[in-house]
Amino acid sequence: MSILLSEGAIHWLDQLLGAVSTWFPEHSFFHQTFNLRAILALTLVALTCGAVGSLVVGNRMAFFSDALAHCAFAGVSLGYVFFELFLVGTRPREEFWQWVTPIMVLFGIGVGAGIAYVRGQTGLASDTVIGVFFAFSLGFAALLKNIINDRSVFSLEDFLFGDPLFVSAPEIIYMAMLTVFTWGLLIFAYNRLVFSSFNSSLALSRKYPVALLYYLFVMVLALIVNLSLRYVGVLLINALLIVPAATANNVGKNLRQVFWISVLTSLLVCLGGLGASWELQMRTGIRFGVSGTIVLSSVFLFFCSMIASRFIRGQSST
Repeated sequence: MSILLSEGAIHWLDQLLGAVSTWFPEHSFFHQTFNLRAILALTLVALTCGAVGSLVVGNRMAFFSDALAHCAFAGVSLGYVFFELFLVGTRPREEFWQWVTPIMVLFGIGVGAGIAYVRGQTGLASDTVIGVFFAFSLGFAALLKNIINDRSVFSLEDFLFGDPLFVSAPEIIYMAMLTVFTWGLLIFAYNRLVFSSFNSSLALSRKYPVALLYYLFVMVLALIVNLSLRYVGVLLINALLIVPAATANNVGKNLRQVFWISVLTSLLVCLGGLGASWELQMRTGIRFGVSGTIVLSSVFLFFCSMIASRFIRGQSST
Protein backbone atom coordinates (compact mmCIF):
# COMPACT_ATOMS: atom_id res chain seq x y z
CA MET A 1 0.00 0.00 0.00
CA SER A 2 3.01 2.25 0.09
CA ILE A 3 2.32 3.01 -3.57
CA LEU A 4 -0.20 5.56 -2.27
CA LEU A 5 2.39 7.31 -0.13
CA SER A 6 5.04 9.70 -1.34
CA GLU A 7 8.64 8.66 -0.97
CA GLY A 8 9.26 11.88 0.95
CA ALA A 9 6.77 10.94 3.69
CA ILE A 10 8.37 7.51 4.09
CA HIS A 11 11.94 8.80 4.16
CA TRP A 12 10.98 11.62 6.54
CA LEU A 13 9.76 9.15 9.16
CA ASP A 14 12.77 6.87 8.72
CA GLN A 15 15.17 9.81 9.01
CA LEU A 16 13.39 11.08 12.13
CA LEU A 17 13.57 7.70 13.85
CA GLY A 18 17.20 7.35 12.82
CA ALA A 19 18.02 10.74 14.34
CA VAL A 20 16.18 9.93 17.58
CA SER A 21 18.04 6.64 17.92
CA THR A 22 21.39 8.46 17.99
CA TRP A 23 20.41 10.20 21.24
CA PHE A 24 20.76 6.94 23.16
CA PRO A 25 23.75 4.70 23.98
CA GLU A 26 24.72 2.05 21.48
CA HIS A 27 23.09 -1.36 22.02
CA SER A 28 20.41 0.19 24.25
CA PHE A 29 16.71 -0.38 23.64
CA PHE A 30 16.01 3.06 22.15
CA HIS A 31 19.12 3.02 19.97
CA GLN A 32 17.54 0.37 17.74
CA THR A 33 15.31 1.92 15.08
CA PHE A 34 13.23 -1.23 14.82
CA ASN A 35 12.29 -0.80 18.49
CA LEU A 36 11.26 2.80 17.83
CA ARG A 37 9.10 1.69 14.90
CA ALA A 38 7.56 -1.01 17.09
CA ILE A 39 6.78 1.58 19.80
CA LEU A 40 4.94 3.75 17.28
CA ALA A 41 3.10 0.82 15.75
CA LEU A 42 2.01 -0.67 19.06
CA THR A 43 0.95 2.73 20.41
CA LEU A 44 -1.29 3.28 17.39
CA VAL A 45 -2.75 -0.22 17.54
CA ALA A 46 -3.36 0.12 21.28
CA LEU A 47 -5.13 3.46 20.85
CA THR A 48 -7.34 2.02 18.14
CA CYS A 49 -8.18 -1.35 19.70
CA GLY A 50 -8.48 0.07 23.20
CA ALA A 51 -10.97 2.67 22.00
CA VAL A 52 -13.29 0.22 20.22
CA GLY A 53 -12.71 -2.64 22.66
CA SER A 54 -15.17 -1.28 25.20
CA LEU A 55 -17.87 -1.29 22.51
CA VAL A 56 -16.93 -4.81 21.40
CA VAL A 57 -17.23 -6.18 24.94
CA GLY A 58 -20.27 -4.04 25.76
CA ASN A 59 -22.09 -5.30 22.66
CA ARG A 60 -21.03 -8.91 23.36
CA MET A 61 -19.17 -9.07 20.05
CA ALA A 62 -16.02 -10.86 21.23
CA PHE A 63 -16.79 -13.88 19.05
CA PHE A 64 -17.63 -11.53 16.19
CA SER A 65 -14.22 -9.80 16.27
CA ASP A 66 -12.50 -13.18 16.54
CA ALA A 67 -14.41 -14.40 13.49
CA LEU A 68 -13.43 -11.30 11.52
CA ALA A 69 -9.77 -11.90 12.31
CA HIS A 70 -9.90 -15.52 11.18
CA CYS A 71 -11.94 -14.63 8.10
CA ALA A 72 -8.91 -12.67 6.97
CA PHE A 73 -7.40 -16.01 5.92
CA ALA A 74 -9.99 -16.17 3.16
CA GLY A 75 -9.33 -12.56 2.19
CA VAL A 76 -5.60 -13.21 1.87
CA SER A 77 -6.26 -16.35 -0.16
CA LEU A 78 -8.51 -14.42 -2.54
CA GLY A 79 -5.92 -11.66 -2.84
CA TYR A 80 -3.16 -14.19 -3.52
CA VAL A 81 -5.15 -15.73 -6.37
CA PHE A 82 -5.80 -12.26 -7.81
CA PHE A 83 -2.10 -11.40 -7.58
CA GLU A 84 -1.02 -14.66 -9.21
CA LEU A 85 -3.55 -14.47 -12.04
CA PHE A 86 -3.33 -10.80 -12.99
CA LEU A 87 -0.20 -9.20 -11.59
CA VAL A 88 2.60 -11.75 -11.62
CA GLY A 89 4.96 -10.79 -14.41
CA THR A 90 3.92 -7.15 -14.33
CA ARG A 91 4.60 -6.39 -10.66
CA PRO A 92 7.49 -7.47 -8.41
CA ARG A 93 6.64 -9.83 -5.56
CA GLU A 94 7.75 -7.15 -3.09
CA GLU A 95 4.47 -5.39 -3.91
CA PHE A 96 2.38 -8.42 -2.89
CA TRP A 97 0.89 -6.88 0.27
CA GLN A 98 0.37 -3.53 -1.42
CA TRP A 99 -2.20 -5.15 -3.70
CA VAL A 100 -3.55 -7.88 -1.44
CA THR A 101 -4.27 -5.75 1.65
CA PRO A 102 -7.11 -3.74 0.02
CA ILE A 103 -8.70 -7.00 -1.15
CA MET A 104 -8.41 -8.46 2.34
CA VAL A 105 -9.95 -5.34 3.89
CA LEU A 106 -12.87 -5.26 1.45
CA PHE A 107 -13.50 -8.96 1.97
CA GLY A 108 -13.52 -8.46 5.75
CA ILE A 109 -15.95 -5.55 5.49
CA GLY A 110 -18.17 -7.69 3.25
CA VAL A 111 -18.14 -10.55 5.75
CA GLY A 112 -18.96 -8.18 8.62
CA ALA A 113 -21.85 -6.59 6.73
CA GLY A 114 -23.04 -10.04 5.67
CA ILE A 115 -23.17 -11.26 9.27
CA ALA A 116 -25.15 -8.18 10.29
CA TYR A 117 -27.58 -8.60 7.37
CA VAL A 118 -28.23 -12.33 7.85
CA ARG A 119 -28.69 -11.82 11.58
CA GLY A 120 -31.32 -9.16 10.93
CA GLN A 121 -33.14 -11.18 8.25
CA THR A 122 -33.25 -14.57 9.94
CA GLY A 123 -33.57 -13.76 13.64
CA LEU A 124 -30.96 -16.40 14.45
CA ALA A 125 -28.66 -15.96 17.43
CA SER A 126 -25.51 -13.98 16.73
CA ASP A 127 -23.15 -16.84 17.52
CA THR A 128 -25.02 -19.08 15.06
CA VAL A 129 -24.73 -16.61 12.18
CA ILE A 130 -21.11 -15.88 13.01
CA GLY A 131 -20.40 -19.62 13.05
CA VAL A 132 -21.83 -19.98 9.54
CA PHE A 133 -19.66 -17.20 8.12
CA PHE A 134 -16.68 -18.46 10.11
CA ALA A 135 -17.07 -21.87 8.48
CA PHE A 136 -17.49 -20.32 5.03
CA SER A 137 -14.36 -18.21 5.31
CA LEU A 138 -12.14 -20.97 6.67
CA GLY A 139 -13.55 -23.39 4.10
CA PHE A 140 -12.76 -20.94 1.32
CA ALA A 141 -9.24 -20.50 2.66
CA ALA A 142 -8.80 -24.28 2.90
CA LEU A 143 -9.99 -24.61 -0.70
CA LEU A 144 -7.19 -22.32 -1.88
CA LYS A 145 -4.47 -23.29 0.61
CA ASN A 146 -2.58 -25.48 -1.88
CA ILE A 147 -2.34 -22.54 -4.28
CA ILE A 148 -0.48 -20.43 -1.74
CA ASN A 149 2.88 -22.12 -2.11
CA ASP A 150 5.21 -19.11 -2.00
CA ARG A 151 6.17 -18.63 1.65
CA SER A 152 8.35 -15.68 0.73
CA VAL A 153 5.25 -13.53 0.27
CA PHE A 154 2.89 -15.17 2.78
CA SER A 155 3.77 -17.06 5.95
CA LEU A 156 0.96 -18.50 8.05
CA GLU A 157 3.05 -18.21 11.22
CA ASP A 158 3.75 -14.51 10.64
CA PHE A 159 0.09 -13.91 9.86
CA LEU A 160 -1.06 -15.62 13.06
CA PHE A 161 1.50 -14.32 15.54
CA GLY A 162 2.94 -11.26 13.79
CA ASP A 163 5.98 -9.33 14.95
CA PRO A 164 5.80 -5.57 15.57
CA LEU A 165 9.59 -5.40 15.27
CA PHE A 166 9.27 -5.83 11.49
CA VAL A 167 6.77 -3.01 10.94
CA SER A 168 7.89 -0.58 8.25
CA ALA A 169 7.49 3.19 7.96
CA PRO A 170 4.64 3.02 5.39
CA GLU A 171 2.71 0.65 7.62
CA ILE A 172 3.10 3.02 10.57
CA ILE A 173 1.73 5.88 8.49
CA TYR A 174 -1.32 3.86 7.47
CA MET A 175 -1.94 2.82 11.06
CA ALA A 176 -1.76 6.48 12.07
CA MET A 177 -4.41 7.29 9.46
CA LEU A 178 -6.57 4.44 10.76
CA THR A 179 -6.20 5.69 14.35
CA VAL A 180 -7.20 9.24 13.42
CA PHE A 181 -10.21 7.94 11.47
CA THR A 182 -11.33 5.68 14.35
CA TRP A 183 -11.06 8.36 17.01
CA GLY A 184 -12.77 10.89 14.76
CA LEU A 185 -15.69 8.52 14.31
CA LEU A 186 -15.93 7.80 18.03
CA ILE A 187 -15.88 11.49 18.92
CA PHE A 188 -18.97 12.07 16.80
CA ALA A 189 -20.82 8.77 17.22
CA TYR A 190 -19.68 7.08 20.45
CA ASN A 191 -22.68 8.09 22.57
CA ARG A 192 -25.10 7.03 19.85
CA LEU A 193 -23.35 3.70 19.41
CA VAL A 194 -23.49 3.03 23.15
CA PHE A 195 -27.12 4.12 23.46
CA SER A 196 -28.23 2.06 20.46
CA SER A 197 -26.55 -1.07 21.80
CA PHE A 198 -27.79 -0.54 25.36
CA ASN A 199 -31.48 -0.12 24.48
CA SER A 200 -32.28 -0.35 20.78
CA SER A 201 -36.05 0.09 21.31
CA LEU A 202 -35.57 3.35 23.21
CA ALA A 203 -33.02 4.48 20.63
CA LEU A 204 -35.55 3.83 17.85
CA SER A 205 -38.16 5.85 19.72
CA ARG A 206 -35.64 8.71 19.82
CA LYS A 207 -35.29 8.31 16.03
CA TYR A 208 -31.72 7.02 16.18
CA PRO A 209 -30.66 5.13 13.02
CA VAL A 210 -29.99 1.94 14.99
CA ALA A 211 -29.49 -0.36 11.99
CA LEU A 212 -27.22 2.14 10.25
CA LEU A 213 -25.14 2.62 13.41
CA TYR A 214 -24.78 -1.15 13.82
CA TYR A 215 -23.66 -1.60 10.20
CA LEU A 216 -21.27 1.31 10.56
CA PHE A 217 -19.67 -0.14 13.68
CA VAL A 218 -19.41 -3.60 12.11
CA MET A 219 -17.66 -2.25 9.02
CA VAL A 220 -15.31 -0.05 11.05
CA LEU A 221 -14.44 -3.02 13.25
CA ALA A 222 -13.75 -5.11 10.14
CA LEU A 223 -11.52 -2.34 8.80
CA ILE A 224 -9.57 -2.13 12.07
CA VAL A 225 -9.16 -5.89 12.40
CA ASN A 226 -8.04 -6.49 8.83
CA LEU A 227 -5.62 -3.59 8.65
CA SER A 228 -4.10 -4.07 12.09
CA LEU A 229 -3.64 -7.83 11.97
CA ARG A 230 -1.68 -7.42 8.76
CA TYR A 231 0.98 -5.67 10.83
CA VAL A 232 0.84 -7.26 14.29
CA GLY A 233 -0.89 -10.61 13.77
CA VAL A 234 -4.25 -12.25 14.43
CA LEU A 235 -3.41 -13.27 17.99
CA LEU A 236 -2.49 -9.80 19.20
CA ILE A 237 -5.49 -8.07 17.61
CA ASN A 238 -7.95 -10.49 19.22
CA ALA A 239 -6.32 -9.98 22.61
CA LEU A 240 -6.22 -6.17 22.39
CA LEU A 241 -9.86 -5.90 21.35
CA ILE A 242 -11.17 -8.06 24.19
CA VAL A 243 -8.83 -8.44 27.19
CA PRO A 244 -8.13 -4.75 28.07
CA ALA A 245 -11.83 -3.94 27.76
CA ALA A 246 -12.71 -6.91 29.96
CA THR A 247 -10.14 -5.68 32.49
CA ALA A 248 -11.68 -2.21 32.38
CA ASN A 249 -15.16 -3.64 32.99
CA ASN A 250 -13.87 -5.29 36.15
CA VAL A 251 -12.65 -2.06 37.73
CA GLY A 252 -14.52 0.75 35.96
CA LYS A 253 -17.49 2.33 37.71
CA ASN A 254 -19.12 3.85 34.63
CA LEU A 255 -18.86 3.82 30.83
CA ARG A 256 -16.43 6.73 30.73
CA GLN A 257 -14.04 5.00 33.12
CA VAL A 258 -14.35 1.73 31.21
CA PHE A 259 -13.42 3.49 27.97
CA TRP A 260 -10.32 5.23 29.31
CA ILE A 261 -9.14 2.31 31.41
CA SER A 262 -9.41 0.10 28.32
CA VAL A 263 -7.27 2.53 26.29
CA LEU A 264 -4.68 2.96 29.05
CA THR A 265 -4.52 -0.78 29.67
CA SER A 266 -3.92 -1.42 25.98
CA LEU A 267 -1.07 1.09 25.97
CA LEU A 268 0.41 -0.33 29.15
CA VAL A 269 0.47 -3.96 28.00
CA CYS A 270 1.72 -3.10 24.52
CA LEU A 271 4.62 -0.90 25.55
CA GLY A 272 5.34 -2.90 28.70
CA GLY A 273 5.27 -6.17 26.77
CA LEU A 274 7.67 -4.80 24.16
CA GLY A 275 10.08 -3.62 26.85
CA ALA A 276 9.79 -6.88 28.79
CA SER A 277 10.50 -8.92 25.67
CA TRP A 278 13.67 -6.90 25.01
CA GLU A 279 14.80 -7.13 28.63
CA LEU A 280 14.29 -10.89 28.75
CA GLN A 281 16.26 -11.30 25.54
CA MET A 282 19.14 -9.22 26.87
CA ARG A 283 19.26 -11.14 30.14
CA THR A 284 18.69 -14.70 28.91
CA GLY A 285 19.75 -14.61 25.26
CA ILE A 286 16.39 -16.09 24.27
CA ARG A 287 14.25 -14.08 21.87
CA PHE A 288 10.73 -14.22 23.24
CA GLY A 289 7.87 -13.28 20.91
CA VAL A 290 6.70 -9.71 21.41
CA SER A 291 3.07 -10.54 20.61
CA GLY A 292 3.02 -13.42 23.08
CA THR A 293 4.56 -11.26 25.81
CA ILE A 294 1.90 -8.59 25.26
CA VAL A 295 -0.96 -11.08 25.28
CA LEU A 296 0.22 -12.78 28.47
CA SER A 297 0.71 -9.37 30.12
CA SER A 298 -2.85 -8.37 29.25
CA VAL A 299 -4.26 -11.64 30.61
CA PHE A 300 -2.22 -11.22 33.81
CA LEU A 301 -3.68 -7.73 34.30
CA PHE A 302 -7.17 -9.14 33.72
CA PHE A 303 -6.79 -11.58 36.60
CA CYS A 304 -5.32 -8.80 38.76
CA SER A 305 -8.39 -6.69 37.96
CA MET A 306 -10.64 -9.52 39.18
CA ILE A 307 -8.96 -9.31 42.57
CA ALA A 308 -8.99 -5.50 42.59
CA SER A 309 -12.68 -5.40 41.69
CA ARG A 310 -13.57 -7.05 45.02
CA PHE A 311 -11.95 -4.19 46.95
CA ILE A 312 -13.49 -1.54 44.68
CA ARG A 313 -16.97 -2.98 45.07
CA GLY A 314 -16.44 -3.38 48.81
CA GLN A 315 -15.49 0.28 49.19
CA SER A 316 -18.41 1.48 47.05
CA SER A 317 -20.91 -0.50 49.14
CA THR A 318 -19.70 0.94 52.47
